[in-house]
Amino acid sequence: MCLNRRRLLRISMSATALILCTVLGFAWRVDRFGVRERAHPADVLVVLGARVRPSGEPSLALRARVEKAVALYRAGVAPRLLFSGGVGSHPPSEARAAATLAVSLGVPPEACVLEEDSHSTAENARLSAEVLRRLGATRVVVVSDPYHLLRARQLFRLHGFEVGTSPALQCERHTHLLSRLRWTLRESAALLLSPRVLLASASSKTE
Repeated sequence: MCLNRRRLLRISMSATALILCTVLGFAWRVDRFGVRERAHPADVLVVLGARVRPSGEPSLALRARVEKAVALYRAGVAPRLLFSGGVGSHPPSEARAAATLAVSLGVPPEACVLEEDSHSTAENARLSAEVLRRLGATRVVVVSDPYHLLRARQLFRLHGFEVGTSPALQCERHTHLLSRLRWTLRESAALLLSPRVLLASASSKTE
């Protein structure tokens, strides 16, 4: 009995170590993917939402994403910006708060499109895809925190888009090491548990 218990313990410890190494190794890939600039000429820049403060102003994370998207817009990467994100703990919607900031930074209001119903990354992709098709867009650049970009790209690929990514490197979740590690591990686990998303290719399409 003792031998069997020791054997089971060794197997359990080995399995745990293997899982841990897999997650940590994949987290490294997620982090390395996220920090690299992968923007290309596109039809639309898609800015994923983040928290809105009680005052109704964008959080630092959302501000960093908007500022990066505005810089890409000024550089001529795409002629339109789609802001995605519904109402969270505080109004207005993440999309509206982001668009208001973009306009204050000099983006013409007519260049801004809003998707105000999503509450997750998967919904960002699905509901934004409906808007993008109405705009006739096929190529997009997704702007978000670095840890977020690999999963975001894969989700937009599932809806048939050619996807570039651009990291908002000044966001708090990237500049603070422990926060960066936490969110990168979270995203890594989410991807590993969703093989359909993880394996989505550039030609993938759900519809």
